[in-house]
Amino acid sequence: MTYLSAVTFLFRLQKHGIKLGLETMTALMERLGMPQAKYRTLHIAGTNGKGSTAAMTAAILQAAGYRVGLYTSPHLVEFRERIRVNGEMIAESQVAQLTEQLQSVCQPDLSPTFFEYTTAMAFQHFADSGVDVAVLEVGLGGRFDATNVVTPLACAVTTIALDHQEYLGTTVSAIAFEKAGIIKQGVPVVLGRLDDEARRTIEQVAKERQAPVFRLQEDFRTEGEGPEDFSYRGMGLHYDGLACVLEGRHQLDNAACALALLDAAAPQGIAVTAEAVRAGLRAVDWAGRLEVVDHDPTILLDGAHNPAAARVLAHYLTQSARSHPSRPVVLVLAMMRDKDHRGFVEPLKGLVDEVVLTQADLPRSFTAQELSAALDGVLPHSHVMSSLGDAMVLARQLATPEGLVCVTGSLMLVGECKAWLRGCGLSPLRG
Repeated sequence: MTYLSAVTFLFRLQKHGIKLGLETMTALMERLGMPQAKYRTLHIAGTNGKGSTAAMTAAILQAAGYRVGLYTSPHLVEFRERIRVNGEMIAESQVAQLTEQLQSVCQPDLSPTFFEYTTAMAFQHFADSGVDVAVLEVGLGGRFDATNVVTPLACAVTTIALDHQEYLGTTVSAIAFEKAGIIKQGVPVVLGRLDDEARRTIEQVAKERQAPVFRLQEDFRTEGEGPEDFSYRGMGLHYDGLACVLEGRHQLDNAACALALLDAAAPQGIAVTAEAVRAGLRAVDWAGRLEVVDHDPTILLDGAHNPAAARVLAHYLTQSARSHPSRPVVLVLAMMRDKDHRGFVEPLKGLVDEVVLTQADLPRSFTAQELSAALDGVLPHSHVMSSLGDAMVLARQLATPEGLVCVTGSLMLVGECKAWLRGCGLSPLRG
């Protein structure tokens, strides 16, 4: 099997959709010899922020000298981004070999989904690579997510907001219950910025499982105006003068959760020094989230796709406008059909001068015309461009060299934009 044939096989599984449940994954792990039990794990769920928190946690652990596996989703440009060891993507040859191995152990009665295949591949690759610890980002929800076959040293729930309601429920409490499903008996859980309803739901699950709970702003906190200079006060760790390269004040919450997760795991042998914390936060790379990839005009990529994430983006654009009051801002927007389209754009009203509506190359993406109809009368000066390339050309013209082009609404769109920029010969500053 070649790498191309392997990823073709895996991507074809996506047409079967999402199937929540642990039966197939549990059986698959048993047939592989329980690779996920051969190293320590940290497990991170949440509506927003879980990827950034996972990336920070992994970067700090690597700086501390651990061999670290990092499993995240979705990928932006290339499938191999999902599975990394010490920052290095899994090799194409290993993707091909592991796909064959998984196909053989699934015969004759197991039919894993795309995400189950990918998760099993990550767990096996981490075992084969001899990692000391793996940092795992939950894919969807938590209780029935394929990653939830591990017993971690500690886990975290970063945020709770309405998203993926067709799978997780239509209330904050229902979604919180699904995400609380990663909590294991006696395993400490770190809670990020949650509203009272979500917190009560998760704390009830933690109480039933006798899991210690550590809460942002109560048991741990960060202090500072932004990620360029802040301090951390935790259960056992305290640091001043920290700096993180990721943009946006919301990254203070994510950094707090990452440090509290390591704090909670410390009694079980996960030791990090102050030097490792500083080095890891300076080195962390998490593409597609408030990521500047070009200048003249500035091109900003942000994978926000729900109202809570849009509010974070709006805060960033508000701060940016204070520094560049006369800079024109052009929004390039595409969204999936199942999202809260009007709720997403509401925080961005008044912050953008022009809007270019486009679409991601996925069946579940709204067409540019459908998105235009859904947002009729909400945003100013909307242009409709079905092709991302045409949308970007127009956006750059509208922005002028002094302006800002913000590409958002979908991580799929952000990934396609990164690939388009590379194909155009533009060199992203990161990623």
